[in-house]
Amino acid sequence: MRSGSRRVPDLSRAPRSGTGQKADTIDAGTPGTDATEDEEARGRERAVVRARRWESLAQAMFIVPAAAYLLLFFGYPIVKNIVMSFQQYTPATFYTGAAPFVGLENYSRILSSDLFPKVLLTTVLFTAGSLLGQFVLGLAFALFFQRRFPLGGVLRSLLLLPWLLPLVVSGTTWRWMLDTDSGVVNSTLRHLHLLSSGIPWLTGTSQALVSVILINIWVGIPFNATILYGGLQDIPTHLYEAAKLDGAGPVKSFRHVTWPLLRPVVRVVLVLGVVYTVKVLDIILVVTGGGPANATETLATQSYELSFQQFEFGRGAAMSNVLIVISLVFALVYLRANRRAQNA
Repeated sequence: MRSGSRRVPDLSRAPRSGTGQKADTIDAGTPGTDATEDEEARGRERAVVRARRWESLAQAMFIVPAAAYLLLFFGYPIVKNIVMSFQQYTPATFYTGAAPFVGLENYSRILSSDLFPKVLLTTVLFTAGSLLGQFVLGLAFALFFQRRFPLGGVLRSLLLLPWLLPLVVSGTTWRWMLDTDSGVVNSTLRHLHLLSSGIPWLTGTSQALVSVILINIWVGIPFNATILYGGLQDIPTHLYEAAKLDGAGPVKSFRHVTWPLLRPVVRVVLVLGVVYTVKVLDIILVVTGGGPANATETLATQSYELSFQQFEFGRGAAMSNVLIVISLVFALVYLRANRRAQNA
């Protein structure tokens, strides 16, 4: 070998120190890496659990005030009313605090009363007549306002006026309008030579119930029309276009398109209508006071009369509980019947 030449080292025989160190480092660091990943996973899990707890707490903070309000202003009066119906609760109770337990005596007295069958029948007629008129006219107005025309929005707003007015104001106005001698209704009919003498709208035993039903229909039309109009707006317009292309007229379109899709809204309207109508008190008290000869006496007005005119609070509470039970039974039966009809 020449002295001036450089000797090249044999790299193939040299140990690959870098590669070996790297492998050793990886092998040595694997247990630590797994432990770190496990701790991070547990930390994320704890963070998720804490976030869910805070979310549940936030939800409870929103729910608790509403639940407290319901328990205080609805739950307590209902429980107190139920307890009172089993007691002899009189004006003396407010001074002495004595309210003897009488069991089912209050319920027995009201159910065996000669007036109860008549009051129950009047309640059924008043509720059925009001509900039928409100729903039919409300649906007619909803279908009418579904079409777009000038001043349609203004007329829809004016339709809400009977619903927005206080019932006492509406009842007082109708009592003046239906007065036999000086009422505007009889005066108009006499002016048109349709009557020779005034109709006793509020003083006749056969006319008084019809009058309060008509007044209640007038008051309830806006509610039915508004809810049904909202339901009509949710029906896709292309279904009507397809029905029209198939040759369906307005009647068939209503029967095969509008009514099936509007049925859930109708169910809600009818159930709420019964619950609201069966307990109507203001209009009857203001217009007829339950008369004449108990012709317009309902369960609601009878409960009011027993409690605040005869001061028999126990019997009045029992009557109101009967009213509540009737409303609940009707609502449950109606909802179950409609659920079976949907599943069939």
